[in-house]
Amino acid sequence: MKDPYAVLGVAKTASASDIKSAFRKLAKKYHPDANKDDPKAQERFSEISRAYEIVGDETKRKQFDRGEIDAEGREKFQGFAGGNPYTAHEGFDPRGGAGGFQFRSGAGAEDIISELFGSAFGGGRRGGFDAASGHGPRQARAKPTRGKDIEADLTVTVADLLGDRKARLTLPDGRTVAVSIPQGATDGQVIRLKEQGQAGPAGHRGDLLAKIRIKPAEGMRIEGANIVTDVDVPLETAIVGGKVAVVMGDGKKVALTVPAWTSSGQTMRLKGKGLPRADGGHGDLLVVLQIQLPEEKREALEALFRKTEA
Repeated sequence: MKDPYAVLGVAKTASASDIKSAFRKLAKKYHPDANKDDPKAQERFSEISRAYEIVGDETKRKQFDRGEIDAEGREKFQGFAGGNPYTAHEGFDPRGGAGGFQFRSGAGAEDIISELFGSAFGGGRRGGFDAASGHGPRQARAKPTRGKDIEADLTVTVADLLGDRKARLTLPDGRTVAVSIPQGATDGQVIRLKEQGQAGPAGHRGDLLAKIRIKPAEGMRIEGANIVTDVDVPLETAIVGGKVAVVMGDGKKVALTVPAWTSSGQTMRLKGKGLPRADGGHGDLLVVLQIQLPEEKREALEALFRKTEA
């Protein structure tokens, strides 16, 4: 095979990210599934896949740069004294016939191909696509054992839901993770964070299952996407009308106009001031007015009503 750097169109000094980017572009361009009527595309795809297996792997790239392996990934032997020239080495299969090795595609190229085209074309599944040969099924590989999933409650405030919808969660093992809260999140909804759970024997983590627990401020209740809050109204304001301060879900205050002769328990609606909904809109803020009797004018009010009764 040609020099793997030349196959991928990158310089020998290229960074790992540049090499990966070049492979992604070429794999997407020459993938056989996108070029079913072009056999040369299949050959080209196989070539770039093998090239990436060499220079896309940090260890093999160093071996190639030092001249320890060739462009096919075969080890360069200086002599066979005291050893077997066909001993299997990592990444190679001695079943390729006398005097040679059969290339085996590693996970690096497959992961990228699977990401680009779906699991049917990579990931090492039986009957999947072989990145090294460009065609045909390949033997399934055993998946590494994952760690256990972690279940935890994620307490969020109404302000969190109305703000940037982000919260931080401290896990039992001491780690702290940032959680993005989806639009329209509801109490009890579970958010799955991939590979944030417990680590397995080989370091592969399970998932984190974060259950949302909405904690409204004192005096507030959540009803779907609506926020319900109680507001005290002085008796005088309830009789003659006026304004009262209402604390919204994000902590800001607004002045609410209370009409004259308002009854206790009456609800006023502030449209669009509730929680975000999954459809992109917002619920409402429902203000329940609670009439308060003034202690300092108690005697005068009692005298007024006794006089009226007389």
